[in-house]
Amino acid sequence: MPELPEVETIARSLKFGGVTGESIINRTILSAELCWQRTLASSGHGCIFEDWLTGKTVTDVSRRGKYLLLSIPPKTLLIHLRMSGDLRLVPSSDEMRKPHDRFYLHFLDNTSLAFNDTRKFGRIWLTDDPDEILGELGVEPLSENFTADWLANRLKHSSRMIKPLLMDQKVIAGIGNIYADEALFRAGIFPGKKADTMTHAEIELLVESIRAVLEDGIRTNGASIDWVYRGGNFQNHFRVYQQTGKPCPVCGSIIEKMTLAQRGTHFCPQCQPRA
Repeated sequence: MPELPEVETIARSLKFGGVTGESIINRTILSAELCWQRTLASSGHGCIFEDWLTGKTVTDVSRRGKYLLLSIPPKTLLIHLRMSGDLRLVPSSDEMRKPHDRFYLHFLDNTSLAFNDTRKFGRIWLTDDPDEILGELGVEPLSENFTADWLANRLKHSSRMIKPLLMDQKVIAGIGNIYADEALFRAGIFPGKKADTMTHAEIELLVESIRAVLEDGIRTNGASIDWVYRGGNFQNHFRVYQQTGKPCPVCGSIIEKMTLAQRGTHFCPQCQPRA
């Protein structure tokens, strides 16, 4: 599943041009085409959804957690890519269609934004109030609200292991398996450490590490590690994620992998001691 850096890369690309194609800002919608009805998660019939979008203009693109937000006043189109979703801006022609395209926005300039989703897990919502869908998301880890004091207050009453807590979208929005592993390695914290046993110094270092690894991910356009996500380079900078059996880049110990909260977890036994 794409995490914050991958979704941020797509949002910036849709806004300014990049891996998805040219910018879609100020493009007017000629028609909308829902190819698989269950892609639409919001209530309402697909035909009503398609009719409403006709003639509207995309005015902005942003991100919240792992969600993409397309501003189409007076509503917002939310997109969650889930496991295999992908977006691309292409010429409007039958030749550019792909077998697993689930949704199109066809624009007046003869281009189309296509949402391709092989596994059918991705969803879209058209809403007057994005907070109806996004309201339970946690703090944005690159915002000024994400501080060591905030995180310390959140951790002190929790006996959960730190990695699953970091990946809880109701606590911190946007962090998944890749960036949790990489941030914990940079901070020198064992992924299974109990949250309420962490010192304030460890929490300060963890906040710095989370910011650093997410910013590195954005700077390299995210990680392209399967057939869907294009243009990313962060996979070439992994220190522990998917590095099982390789030497640690800091101490030379062999990177190990274990299952933690049903997720594959990579760590250095020397730099991130269990104790």
